Amino acid sequence: MSARTWVNAAVSAGVVLVACACGPDKSKDDADTKPSRPSASTGQKEPSSTPSGSAPSKKPSATPSGVQPAPRTKKGAIERYEQYLHALGREDVDTVCEVAGPAAKKAEDEGAGPCKSSYATVFKMISPTQKKALRTATVDPQRVVVRTPAKIEMPVAAVKSSATFSESDLGSYTLEYLKKDWYITD
Repeated sequence: MSARTWVNAAVSAGVVLVACACGPDKSKDDADTKPSRPSASTGQKEPSSTPSGSAPSKKPSATPSGVQPAPRTKKGAIERYEQYLHALGREDVDTVCEVAGPAAKKAEDEGAGPCKSSYATVFKMISPTQKKALRTATVDPQRVVVRTPAKIEMPVAAVKSSATFSESDLGSYTLEYLKKDWYITD
């Protein structure tokens, strides 16, 4: 098996694994525990942005963990896929497994290991040049295929970066709008 074929297989397996370990099936309670709050280790409260004596204003959380739904648009899917590509380049397994959760779940059900361990292998197969390119990769919206308002195809040819990627290097992916965000499902 060539190195490129192995990378593609490992990436696919990793995507599936992410779904199981890190997918959108996490309960809302899990997501609600992630908003930014003071570190328990410091024991200090974050400084208030409102002057003392005035009532604090209600602001939406800046975290994307279910507080505000992601846009159910082609642009929203592209932004989410770019988040995945950048995380792949940074070896940010948590983000990779979050975005690729449903596909990783499928892979794990087919015998691949957990997402985090599968992607640890994938990261080793991506060259330093490709990793660097992925960190700033963008997606050409004209090459993205909208199948339905909730299902979008991201062909490898849509990825614009300083390195060239083929199907066997990176592959093409399907993103679907599930639980108020875009996830790689295939």
